[in-house]
Amino acid sequence: MKIVKNIFVTVLLVGFISPFIILGYFLTLNYDISTLVDYKPSVTTRIYDQNGEKIANIFNEKHRYYATFEEIPPRIIEALVGIEDTTFFEHPGINVDAIFRAAIKVLKAGSAVEGASTITQQLVKNKLLTREKKLSRKIKEAIFALKLEHVLSKEQILERYLNEIYFGHSYYGIKTAADGYFHKNLDELTLKEMAVLVGLPKAPSAYAPTKNYEISMGRANRVISRMYVLGWIDETSYNKALLELPKVFDDTLTQNRAPFVVDEAVRIASSEGIEDIRTGGYEIYTTIDLRLQEAARESLHYAYDESLKRIQEHENSSSVPSDVNTSLLNGAIVSINPKTGDILALVGSYDYRISPYNRATQGRRQPGSAFKPFIYQVAIDLGYSGATELVDVARTYDYEKNGEEVKWQPSNYENNYKGLVSLREALVHSRNLATINLVNDIGLTQLLNEFKKFGIENLPPDLSIALGSISLSPLELAKYYTSFANGGIQVTPNLINHIEKNGNTVYVKKQESRFITEETQAFIMTTILKDVVSRGTGRNADVKGIELAGKTGTTNNNVDGWFAGYSPTIETVVWFGNDDNSPMYARETGGRIAGPAFARFYENVLKLYPQIQRKFDVPAGIIEVEMNGQKEYFSDISKPPRAEGVSDPQEELLF
Repeated sequence: MKIVKNIFVTVLLVGFISPFIILGYFLTLNYDISTLVDYKPSVTTRIYDQNGEKIANIFNEKHRYYATFEEIPPRIIEALVGIEDTTFFEHPGINVDAIFRAAIKVLKAGSAVEGASTITQQLVKNKLLTREKKLSRKIKEAIFALKLEHVLSKEQILERYLNEIYFGHSYYGIKTAADGYFHKNLDELTLKEMAVLVGLPKAPSAYAPTKNYEISMGRANRVISRMYVLGWIDETSYNKALLELPKVFDDTLTQNRAPFVVDEAVRIASSEGIEDIRTGGYEIYTTIDLRLQEAARESLHYAYDESLKRIQEHENSSSVPSDVNTSLLNGAIVSINPKTGDILALVGSYDYRISPYNRATQGRRQPGSAFKPFIYQVAIDLGYSGATELVDVARTYDYEKNGEEVKWQPSNYENNYKGLVSLREALVHSRNLATINLVNDIGLTQLLNEFKKFGIENLPPDLSIALGSISLSPLELAKYYTSFANGGIQVTPNLINHIEKNGNTVYVKKQESRFITEETQAFIMTTILKDVVSRGTGRNADVKGIELAGKTGTTNNNVDGWFAGYSPTIETVVWFGNDDNSPMYARETGGRIAGPAFARFYENVLKLYPQIQRKFDVPAGIIEVEMNGQKEYFSDISKPPRAEGVSDPQEELLF
């Protein structure tokens, strides 16, 4: 009997002290809570257009917007505490009653089951522990929670919880979920929308409103009912919230509306030394206008599809099929504000999903005749005018290449020559021979020296420069064209206006410009390029209701097709070609394939911004004269023709 009594006492004693031994064991373990104390989660970077519209989210693994406690509406806190942890503000991190209930469930079930946890314990479980249902994990969870509550305030714990917890649909944090599901800021949410969000962490997949709308609304109604029972909302609010059926959006996570812009913005930010661009929670404000971005994309598609139609029609009507591989055809378009350099639209290929290579910024191709305006601008700056006569005749040039004598016999696109042609007509109709002879007249050495003011690099030191034998990207060509579009002042394009992080500006665009020529001289060029569009090689780029100036460009064998031009306020460059530098379809010149994309874009511009400036301003110092039925323009530098010995100013102009 005494032995039995001793055994009973021993068992009782072991049973009594065992929990303390187990607890002591767990207390000896290392409990590092530094990741929650010094909480620095990865945060999504957002990219915006110039009007504050979101272009995209960029992140590495977790899509998360961070919300400070001050940003979180009190109603969200009430809803969360009401449904998850009513005694949150009273307990020290654990709810003793809940722990005993969980222990009893384990004993009854004979296996590990999930017990009730405080908000602090849920935060610990999600950030510091696994989700395994074991008693040992529950003990660790409780100890972690106690330590955390000793270091952090209740408000700090709630802030971390609402930023760390998963809300379904790959949304981390309540601010992310509010934006993703409802397209709203936290302070714009209705009570029902708040209830939907705080009800999600319990079972994010099951309660996700994008997957199970009715179940999600039912869960939200339980949250609302709990708040009503606790007396935290009145009956009117309760009834209104129960009946509400909020609109839910099922977006992609990136919400990427302009992938070429996003890629370029990330590249620029990285080049500026921002290494954590995908995790640092930056806000990148670009110069892009999303409406013009979409207009540019649609315009490129339009011209691309029209080209394929022409090729198909040729194939159907011709007995000799062409050997053009249309799968290689691609294009790019870039549009900028020529006064500020702000890039308004940037599209680097026909379809980003097929080819994310950005031809607008990375593709370097020969501009052909689209380069001629720079030569003609040099001539105008030297005193030539649109009325100056140029020689348009064929010549043979002998030069040495790789130790051998080579003959070069350039020709006009039309395979004819005019003899004498005005400078205006030579550029309007893109006369190659007149341009080459103009280069000869100026002198190649002087021309190359004058070109230094444009900042154009790697110019060929021979007469082929007259035909645009230099490689440029569409964006580079757009930069140089601002010399005409901006009244003689060249500006460097910018894609990013500024970058912020936590309300602090970490990057601001650099405004760079250089003087090229007098405003009058640039305007004379504009008048010639206007004629290119209205009656020259660029007629397919013409748009009724707005003045446009520009130049076509087509390289040998129709390898490249360009149109570079501008309105009084917007400049645009379009390029088309095959990616392997093989010839396009024989009839696809710059005017034929790129011109329609340019025109389509400005038609869209007029629809989007009907109030836009439609006519070019005429600067002071311009002399307008009627010559042979058309207008010609002169200045103090590009003087009108005069007869020798005439002193009467009223008799100076002789034609």
